[in-house]
Amino acid sequence: MSTTFTIDTATSRATPTPAPMKRLTIPAIRAAKGRTPLVMLTAYTVRMAQLMDAQCDMLLVGDSLGQVIYGLPSTVPVTLDMMAAHGSAVVRGSYHALVVIDMPFGSYEASPAQAFESAAMLLKATGAAAVKLEGGTAMAETVAFLSQRGIPVMGHVGLTPQAVNQLGGYGARGRSAAEAERIVADAVAVAEAGAFAVVIEGVVEPIAVDITRRIACPTIGIGASAQCDGQVLVAEDMLGLFERTPRFVKTFGDMAGHIEAAVTTYAEEVRSRTFPGPDQLYAPKA
Repeated sequence: MSTTFTIDTATSRATPTPAPMKRLTIPAIRAAKGRTPLVMLTAYTVRMAQLMDAQCDMLLVGDSLGQVIYGLPSTVPVTLDMMAAHGSAVVRGSYHALVVIDMPFGSYEASPAQAFESAAMLLKATGAAAVKLEGGTAMAETVAFLSQRGIPVMGHVGLTPQAVNQLGGYGARGRSAAEAERIVADAVAVAEAGAFAVVIEGVVEPIAVDITRRIACPTIGIGASAQCDGQVLVAEDMLGLFERTPRFVKTFGDMAGHIEAAVTTYAEEVRSRTFPGPDQLYAPKA
């Protein structure tokens, strides 16, 4: 489907025409289990949300913005205020996809009450529909606490980037039988606690297939398996903005190449004084 854009005269920027469809809901995502795979991408800005919204079932305002937008070494330094600011932008730029916001490191681990306060702040500040938090069995109580109080939760198991310091890196998880068993148990725990979907990241494929068969809610793979109920990627990775991407990323475009070419042409025209030209200048009144 294509999106029709209008021009907001207050900002001179494109805005999406009000939807011929309603925004997807948590029950609709749950009902997608075992059906047509769900499409999910990260989004951090209004314009990217506008361009991706029509084709996506969910948009994830990922704490990966720490690295992608701010150049941080990991997701650990990301704050609630950063997530709220970008979450608000993505909600404003979309009308179809269900918007999920990552809860940043340190905003939910201490207790279910802390998690509720942080999640409520994010949903109130942004208008998003759900939050995502990392962790398995240890977070099951928190997932249940939030779900029972009206806050939809997406789980995240396997490679959990917020735990990079403990894991020692971003390598695939589940290569030993014991670790594989723990990851499956983590997914089952958060699903049974009430998660409406579970992200499975960076695991040996049979683990993702096993989890997808075992739990009742949809699984969203990233470096997991095509047999998951959906897939998610960091949009900038998928679009080819970075030269180096994780093994599990397939690039579907060459954003970096297009930007470099456009900037090169712009620089040449500025230096040769061919830009701005007559079409970009204001003539005096006759």
